[in-house]
Amino acid sequence: MAPESANASVDAVPAALRGAALLRDPHANKFTAFSAAEREELGLMGLLPEQVETEDAQIDRVLRQIDLKTTDLERYIFLSSLLDTNETLYYRVLMSDPARFIPLVYTPTVGEACENFGHILRRPRGLYLSINRKEKLKEILRNWTEPDVRFIVVTDGERILGLGDLGVNGMGIPVGKLALYTACAGVPPHLTLPITLDVGTNNESLLADPLYLGLRQRRVTGAEYDEFVEAFVSAVQEVFPRACIQFEDFAFPHAAPILARYRDRVCCFNDDIQGTAGVALAGVLAALRVTGGSLADQRFLFLGGGTAGSGIAGLLAKAMVQAGVPEKEAFGSSFLFDKNGLIHSGRTDLADFQRPFAHDHEPIDDFVTAIETLRPTAIIGVSTAGKAFSQPVIEAMARVNERPIIFPLSNPTSHSECTAEEAYVWSDGRAVFASGSPFGPVQFKGRTFTPGQGNNVYIFPALGMAIYATEARRVTDEMLVTAAHALARQVTLADLGAGRIYPPQSRIFETSLAVAREVAGFIFDQGLAGVPRPDDLDAFIEAKAYRPSYASATGATMTGVQHG
Repeated sequence: MAPESANASVDAVPAALRGAALLRDPHANKFTAFSAAEREELGLMGLLPEQVETEDAQIDRVLRQIDLKTTDLERYIFLSSLLDTNETLYYRVLMSDPARFIPLVYTPTVGEACENFGHILRRPRGLYLSINRKEKLKEILRNWTEPDVRFIVVTDGERILGLGDLGVNGMGIPVGKLALYTACAGVPPHLTLPITLDVGTNNESLLADPLYLGLRQRRVTGAEYDEFVEAFVSAVQEVFPRACIQFEDFAFPHAAPILARYRDRVCCFNDDIQGTAGVALAGVLAALRVTGGSLADQRFLFLGGGTAGSGIAGLLAKAMVQAGVPEKEAFGSSFLFDKNGLIHSGRTDLADFQRPFAHDHEPIDDFVTAIETLRPTAIIGVSTAGKAFSQPVIEAMARVNERPIIFPLSNPTSHSECTAEEAYVWSDGRAVFASGSPFGPVQFKGRTFTPGQGNNVYIFPALGMAIYATEARRVTDEMLVTAAHALARQVTLADLGAGRIYPPQSRIFETSLAVAREVAGFIFDQGLAGVPRPDDLDAFIEAKAYRPSYASATGATMTGVQHG
């Protein structure tokens, strides 16, 4: 079946691509699915086995090969190689079973892949921008083959997941994130660009690793670092003026200041701050359908006082204000707890973004005591401290709540504040649970709990599709609140009955398009769109969505690649 007109599939082949060169181009390659007529016309005779295969047969072969791999890292490497050779087939595979493949191409497997990035690299993807080439950033960006990039995910590799400074090895994160933009929400893959800013690394093991691929120097900081980021953003604005920049895995000193500096100047957002906040807000909204009560009645205690925690707390407050709660009360509903204890107004070690949550309160240096004193309805873990939600912590939450909301959102799995089984068992089956890392079903007292995963994948691809479709000029927190409400509405009664407060990942594509439609409507309502509002918003989003499929050979013009 021929693809939708928005697809960047192989519905026409550039005249220069013939023979072996065509088989080496991942965008145009159909491998064994080239028809007999195409093989003759495109100089492929003899370069492929005689059998012409369907896409389903190709997928079956890929699945068989994946099943032969013994570790998830080997599966990640295999899928990466498939992306390098046949982009359409890669996305067909991912979208055939997203619940299986999302954990393989992103968290948790991508963490291990980044730790081993220099050792497993087959073919570089994306662009590496070295601070030593600051004066040539525009030239480097123009080396990219696509002139109309719409999405850039960029990292400097300093805080990769919960793993810390991985330097250019962090490139696995932008690559994985952008794959999910496409697989989960239909953003055309040819319009995406992963970028790593190489400013060095302070990771001693990487500096000593003969296979490390980045600058072998300590990280540049201060004014020189800020000037480099400014040069990068300015270069993107000139070379790719319609691109939205997603800042990813920047460390504590840089993440919030960079977002604050650019959010009102260019179309950009920080997924660790805003995407995490959106998915957490959606989880809370869905959880309230189980626990009862309104958002205004909730009190939140965060383990982790960094940008993720403050970002979630800030978005919760904005959602409360939208619901009619006075701003002071809304911000007063969240408390942050870090390695130095409760964040309160008497502390002198706070960053600007923490101050809205530094309330007048006596110091508390024990998390269980904080629960018993503050009596939160929900605890949210963004600490990357594995097992920090200990049995006394969960039991304390169960004492002060009939249905405690327990969100250990840190990943990868080894950094999760608790497991699903621990939360359910220690709360006597009363916890409303979601985690950042995936956990399997839990059997307890004759009931099967299927825990939800509060993964940003429910937010950023849908947000990306809405931005792409509307050509939004800015990304606002209110767009994230809209996305969170839309996502919560996708949770069915059956989901809630099974213990899930997020839709199953098997429905991620349909869920993402539903969220994208609501966000797109908000963008048009707020006058932030760069295109006219369509009469039929559903049809508009549907027509923009990429669906991987080989074009029919019938009527192919062979003169150029059709882009959306």
